[in-house]
Amino acid sequence: MPNWELKNCCERDQVSFLVTIAIFSVVILALWRTFIMTPFKLITVFLHEASHAIACKLTCGQVEGMQVHANEGGVTQTRGGVYWLILPAGYLGSSFWGMALVLASTNLITARIAAGGLAVALLIVLFIAQNWTLRGLCIGFIIFLAVVWVLQEKTTVRILRYVILFIGVMNSLFSVYDIYDDLISRRVHTSDAEKFAEICPCPCTGVGWGVIWGIISFVFLSASIYLGLVILS
Repeated sequence: MPNWELKNCCERDQVSFLVTIAIFSVVILALWRTFIMTPFKLITVFLHEASHAIACKLTCGQVEGMQVHANEGGVTQTRGGVYWLILPAGYLGSSFWGMALVLASTNLITARIAAGGLAVALLIVLFIAQNWTLRGLCIGFIIFLAVVWVLQEKTTVRILRYVILFIGVMNSLFSVYDIYDDLISRRVHTSDAEKFAEICPCPCTGVGWGVIWGIISFVFLSASIYLGLVILS
């Protein structure tokens, strides 16, 4: 039975999980504005745009193209689908994927599945990418994941779980920051939250929806740590 109450926490694996997340968080924040973090930030943007695309397809819409820009922006062109589900899917979807990657890192099998799934998603998007930044990101990360996979399977450098955890932590932190920067600290009339406020009958502004989405993203981040401890207990 799952140890939902986390009795006898924390054992060796749980301590290692928490310490690794803490170290990754410090490294990410310390290197936040350096070029080293740029590819990982762009992966978060990729997952943001991919979440828009998934929501579009799930609501019977058509994805006409996708772009990720070097300035950490992106756009997904869709036709049809349920617009009020497609709009919040970007920020909330990237937060969800961050949680999923953190949880996947708790086990080698699920880490392999996560790495394979991410590689397949990058390969699919490669064929609908509309700019070379996104194409380069897809190709680069497919090669990166392949190298990590080979190292995991053929050598003693077994870092696959740590790579998946790092991407998950990076995605979770960047999603929360992105919501604050794009939707709360300043008002951008073309943002997803402002567009959502226009079509939603609720008396809530774009900033208000930004706060709500930010809370949900923080819940995803917290849930990833809690559920990871439960899985490892």
